[in-house]
Amino acid sequence: MPKRNWTRQELIVAFNLYCRTPFGRIHTRNPEIIALAEALERSPSAVSYKLANFSSLDPAILGRNLSGASHSSRLDKEVWDEFNGNWDRLAFESEQLLANLLGRPLEADPVEEPADFPEGTTRDAAVKVRVNQRFFRQAVIAAYGARCCITGISHTELLNASHIIPWRADEPNRTNPRNGLCLSALHDRAFDRGLISFDERLRVIISPQLSRCKDDGVARHLLSYKDSPLLPPKSFHPDPAFLEWHRSVLFQK
Repeated sequence: MPKRNWTRQELIVAFNLYCRTPFGRIHTRNPEIIALAEALERSPSAVSYKLANFSSLDPAILGRNLSGASHSSRLDKEVWDEFNGNWDRLAFESEQLLANLLGRPLEADPVEEPADFPEGTTRDAAVKVRVNQRFFRQAVIAAYGARCCITGISHTELLNASHIIPWRADEPNRTNPRNGLCLSALHDRAFDRGLISFDERLRVIISPQLSRCKDDGVARHLLSYKDSPLLPPKSFHPDPAFLEWHRSVLFQK
């Protein structure tokens, strides 16, 4: 295939795939990379290399002394910054472009915690929320290698993509993977209710209200993880400012 410059729209769909692809699966044998390459009329190696370009911009990758491809372009950086400036808008735009490119409808899959839509919400607005929730779940699950960041549980059907700041409270970051944690359904519920959180060292802290509980199951499945370190993601580390918000606003002291 002849070499040509990447367009902004092509980079947006490539970055969408980067977000949803575990670091170890950025290679030319990945079926999703092959499908996108065919749709873009590019080689799988070109698409794989472009995803590696994005990894070279990811602080989580750089912090592990791993390097992606070292030749990210000015436009690569602009797309990275555009997503990080408003994840909610760019996630949906990238999903629309990807659906059009692959010739499939823009479907809104059901998610584990449906949003409460205000009265008068249009169908298009509801679809956008569902599509973005799906993108968020896929990106967070991929970042953590499909394992709970507290327990290490790795059965996907038992895992939730948990918002650190609830999606209703921070619209631009609703779909930001750095506003997410991969947690088992139980620990997701406890985190959402402010019964557990993480301190500045990324260690589990337990609400005094939960600590007073005498239930054996609570002791075994929640209290026993006090001071346990967060199992780090391969990409998109949780933003310390978001975790500080959770400790200050939601955590039950």
